[in-house]
Amino acid sequence: MTRQVNASKKRSRGARQNVKPSMVHWRFLTVMSAVALVFVAIAVRAAYIQVIAPDNLIEQGDSRTLRTRNMPTYRGLISDRNGVELAVSVPVQAVYADPKIVHDKNGLSKNRRWEALADVLGRDVDTLRQKVSNPSRRFVYLQRQVSPAMADYVSQLGIPGIYLRRESRRYYPNGEVTAQLIGITNVDDTGIEGLERLYNDWLTGTPGSKIIRRDAKGRQVEILETKDGEAAGNLTLTIDQRIQALAYREIKEAMLYYQATSASAMVLDVDTGEILAMVNAPSFNPNDRSDVSPRRMRNRVLTDAFEPGSAMKPLAVLSALEFGNVDIGDTVDTHPGWMRLGGSLVKDHRNYGELTLEEIIQHSSNMGTSRLALGVPKNFLLDTYYNMGLMTDTGTNMPGESNGIFHERSRWSEFELATLSFGYGISVTTAQIARMYATIANGGIKYPLSIVKSPKSRGWKPQEERVVSERNAQAVRNMLESVVQRGGTAVKAAIPGYRVGGKTGTSRKAVAGGYGEEYVNIFAGMAPLSDPKLVTVVLINEPGGDLYHAGDTAAPTFSAIMGGALQLLNIPPDDKQVTSTQWLRGDEHGS
Repeated sequence: MTRQVNASKKRSRGARQNVKPSMVHWRFLTVMSAVALVFVAIAVRAAYIQVIAPDNLIEQGDSRTLRTRNMPTYRGLISDRNGVELAVSVPVQAVYADPKIVHDKNGLSKNRRWEALADVLGRDVDTLRQKVSNPSRRFVYLQRQVSPAMADYVSQLGIPGIYLRRESRRYYPNGEVTAQLIGITNVDDTGIEGLERLYNDWLTGTPGSKIIRRDAKGRQVEILETKDGEAAGNLTLTIDQRIQALAYREIKEAMLYYQATSASAMVLDVDTGEILAMVNAPSFNPNDRSDVSPRRMRNRVLTDAFEPGSAMKPLAVLSALEFGNVDIGDTVDTHPGWMRLGGSLVKDHRNYGELTLEEIIQHSSNMGTSRLALGVPKNFLLDTYYNMGLMTDTGTNMPGESNGIFHERSRWSEFELATLSFGYGISVTTAQIARMYATIANGGIKYPLSIVKSPKSRGWKPQEERVVSERNAQAVRNMLESVVQRGGTAVKAAIPGYRVGGKTGTSRKAVAGGYGEEYVNIFAGMAPLSDPKLVTVVLINEPGGDLYHAGDTAAPTFSAIMGGALQLLNIPPDDKQVTSTQWLRGDEHGS
């Protein structure tokens, strides 16, 4: 019995031993197959990623480690002819926020820091919080162009999601002295007025960049590529800042003293047409734009056209000389001091009788210029006005420059031609008047006016055009000296030690239906008359005091500006006087 039981147990163990190897083998194959499939899948995936389509993985890796950093570029300098800086760019910072980071890191809970931020930026704290209230936004400016000291303070506050960004801001060392001329830039450092706007592309550079690789902690570990930007161009002007400052001071004082609405002045280099000064009052401070208005920003020298009045009378004399119906020593009969033309009256202040051409200019005779203008064919007279640079641009290419106002007619009455001879029926700018007088001063050669210095090689000459004969231009130039001598209309324009020639212009401002009670006062002149170097034009608009004639307002202002400019440029005095009659005889150095 016992042997049977043992035999039964042995058979049972033998059966189990026969089954176990097959089960183990099946499980092993299953596991090994699974492992093999995994490795095959990994190999296939690795082969796909690294051989067939590696770009996606590279792109993902680069997005985590590569960064492109722009290298800062600054707007070009604007300087005067002597290298004095008129506009520079200074480094500043912009404060911006990433609202998503602010919310994710609970930045809004730091109330005291937000109050400190609002205080240093001069903003309302609730307004700042409102800017970052939307967590779906990733970028918003809190303040542009803050100073380095303010930026450092903001950085130390350590508000999550508040960052700094480098930028630049335009600074104008001379403030209101050159404000309308230089112009201004906006918050993005783009020129929007004046020369800043005209030469914006030239003054704006292209920033460089470099591609770097960062580690997991954001540290730079490698510079992969560097791309150089294009440097901004600098601008050198023809302006002489010393003369500019002098002219602005005198114009501003004149505006206040004579209670005028505005005042303007321009100083030209006779030999080249270069503008040495261009000033307007009232002006504005481009570094603090709280008082900026279109009225203050307007460059009136170029934009405002006006009837010049008697400042045009030398042109009537010059036209008659050019046509040849009078000569330098001739006289004109202005008796009885008035005449009617088509029902309209032309008159002088009194009956001057017989007047020489010089005396017509000296006494500012309407009768004299009218008779001269009516003795010249209409087309010839109008061509002379055009040839002298009136009713056209002056060549500065400045934004907003006016060509003046002149209504061409198919038929002209005698009265219209007469009024044209003494500066009515035509509106011109201060710059056009200056160009006309510069043409007379240099002997009849017209130059385009320039405000930017061009590269000048040896033998360079500005573009020139002879528009009247040298003989007649010099004759009129010498006639203008009588205006500032005793008996002339502008004795206050005289400059001790220098011979000065010029002409006043006092004109009523046109209103609807005729002319009102407001005046425009002009004095345009040149010096030293023996060899003119400078032309200066002064305009006083709507003087409000008891003095409203150009000889009392614009003439003394001209004297201060021109006298100072002559000294600053070290132009030697010439105190000898030459009348037109002496000049005609060839006695250039008469007593």
